[in-house]
Amino acid sequence: MHELGIIQEAVRMALDTAKARGASRVLGLRLRVGTMSGVVPEALQFAFEVVCRGTPAEGAWLQIESVPAACWCSSCAAEFECQDFLNECPRCHQPSGQLIRGRELDLTAVEMA
Repeated sequence: MHELGIIQEAVRMALDTAKARGASRVLGLRLRVGTMSGVVPEALQFAFEVVCRGTPAEGAWLQIESVPAACWCSSCAAEFECQDFLNECPRCHQPSGQLIRGRELDLTAVEMA
């Protein structure tokens, strides 16, 4: 379960940020997770609660924003939502494997006190 390592790093970053800014608690984190990132949001949530125990982030909330995957068709310059890495452009029906969105894994906000 690589989600454990991912959330450990996110919590570590949040705690470091809180400490650097003179905050004593982390109240919550926001993450952006692409649907093609290979990360399971439910596993992140479970791991988050475990990782936060006994730290200044215990009891914090975790908000996960899902980022849908999008591909680019170089033949007709169209962007379209896609389900995997190899897709057919709905406009010109050419194959497109250029994923332009959906691999995100970003810590976008930390709420602290």
